Amino acid sequence: MESEKNVRVSIVIPVYNLEKYISETVRCVKEQSCKDWELILVNDKSTDGTVRVIEDCISQNPELNIRLIRNEGEGSAAAARNLGVKNSTGRYVAFLDGDDLWDPEKLEKQIRFMEERDSAFSFTGYEFADENGKGTGKIVRVPERLTYKKALGNTTIFTSTVMIDTEKIPRDAIVFPHVKSEDTALWWDLLKRVDRADGLDENLVSYRRVAGSLSSDKVEALRRIRNLHKREGLGPIARCYYFCVWAVRAVGRRI
Repeated sequence: MESEKNVRVSIVIPVYNLEKYISETVRCVKEQSCKDWELILVNDKSTDGTVRVIEDCISQNPELNIRLIRNEGEGSAAAARNLGVKNSTGRYVAFLDGDDLWDPEKLEKQIRFMEERDSAFSFTGYEFADENGKGTGKIVRVPERLTYKKALGNTTIFTSTVMIDTEKIPRDAIVFPHVKSEDTALWWDLLKRVDRADGLDENLVSYRRVAGSLSSDKVEALRRIRNLHKREGLGPIARCYYFCVWAVRAVGRRI
């Protein structure tokens, strides 16, 4: 990667029973055109062969900066991501779920994008993929920017697309709350600190939809967004308004 600055990206991946997918996800990080990164994999009490697969990846690639951390506390994606952030050292923090995939130029393009816009917080477009990681052709376009109020009705910020500049948002502010849809809750918390999140409208991530996953449960998604609006202290009229806006946009992303 050509840049006037030598900046490191800390990539945080929480893993729980991802034996089938994690080696492919690690490989997509290895193939990044940006080489100045550290990969922090946080095992969240997996009961399958996930740890063995990760340890094999580390032993086979001793030249790469890959670390495996075990979450000994409360088991949850929020706790695992928080532990990863706490142990990160890079200027930029990027999140990647253990079954998702990145375009080889994702980090390079996103850092350049953030430098050009003096961004504290950015996200990119993405494509839905099947269980085998093959794109379905359904690409989610993202807005140029999102403010806190706009984000209340637009949950298009997908975790595996996010990058945060810790020189602008302190690391101790990047804390996923222990609520359902903790990622969306954190994005809203961060948008109260900065004026906007910048969207790179380019498909750089494959979002693998695994049957039976939390994100595939539509009724549960409705409950989660309703509870997040309550968490924000919105009145009933505002909750109804933002919920309806969110629902329309959510349906639009999936048809």
